[in-house]
Amino acid sequence: MTDQDKTAFRPGRLQIDGLQYAAWSETIFRQMREGGMDAVHVTIAYHETFRETVANIEQWNLWFERHPDLIVHARTGDDIRQARKDGRTAILFGFQNPSPIEDDIGLVQIMHALGARFMQLSYNNQSLLATGCYEAEDPGITRMGRAVIAEMNRVGLVIDMSHSAERSTLEAIELSSRPIAITHANPAFWHPALRNKSDTVLKALGQSGGMLGFSLYPHHLKDGSACTLASFCEAMARTAEMIGVDRLGIGSDLCQDQPDSIVEWMRTGRWTKQVDYGEGSADNPGFPPQPDWFRDNRNFAGIAEGLLATGFSQAETDQIMGGNWLRFFDQSFGEEGAGSRS
Repeated sequence: MTDQDKTAFRPGRLQIDGLQYAAWSETIFRQMREGGMDAVHVTIAYHETFRETVANIEQWNLWFERHPDLIVHARTGDDIRQARKDGRTAILFGFQNPSPIEDDIGLVQIMHALGARFMQLSYNNQSLLATGCYEAEDPGITRMGRAVIAEMNRVGLVIDMSHSAERSTLEAIELSSRPIAITHANPAFWHPALRNKSDTVLKALGQSGGMLGFSLYPHHLKDGSACTLASFCEAMARTAEMIGVDRLGIGSDLCQDQPDSIVEWMRTGRWTKQVDYGEGSADNPGFPPQPDWFRDNRNFAGIAEGLLATGFSQAETDQIMGGNWLRFFDQSFGEEGAGSRS
């Protein structure tokens, strides 16, 4: 697709979700289509090894084969444009932990070749690359982390710091030659959850050309499950004033239909024999209820109504709902040289 074709591609509002981890099914794929979802970044690994992640890719290949009218694997921004024309939802692969590359930097390029486009440098704990937001101390990016950042930049695998601690996040922004993403988190000024980001991080992210995907996971929302659409959109407006509207998108972190046992896998993996309640509590360790205005993909378009009511223009709303993510994908998914800070 030529640059002229990309400029002319404006058949209504794009809708892109920067992160979901649902219990995937035909029902959810059909809801994506009913909700007009053009692309969704899906988590395909938390604590999985390389081979286990390949098995997850095999499962996705079966879903693509069984539901070709609903979903298609995407590797580029142009793939998303084509999926939209074809009436399908483009699926982007990502990891919420660097576990799939184990301790082998060569697996970065292999995972990119298999279709991965995002990788968090850490989940909640310390990894071989960076520090997670639940650690008491944050020594920053490790020696391996510096090498992996350079390799991710080279091949076009986006650095995601959604679960990472402050120093590690700031160092990743500084070390990366390409803009990074925080695909699913919120500003700490609005709700001080451990994973939400400080003004310092937000400003550094915006100045470097990175992207923030606002999360709809209740533990990261002001007032939790009772959070209102107006409050959510007002937080986005304040963040836009701080870092610019062109740095904002949605990364809902929707975990639709997942059993509560998945929370234990996400938080605990294989690193402890104890239950790690993380952002939950011993009294309520499972998934909290979603806000009533965002239950599944069919509610995604309703966020646009809230943005407009908050004072965003139609053009700004279109950017946040998907346009900013698509621009970022165009800049980020190819080999180094195809994308740069702006």
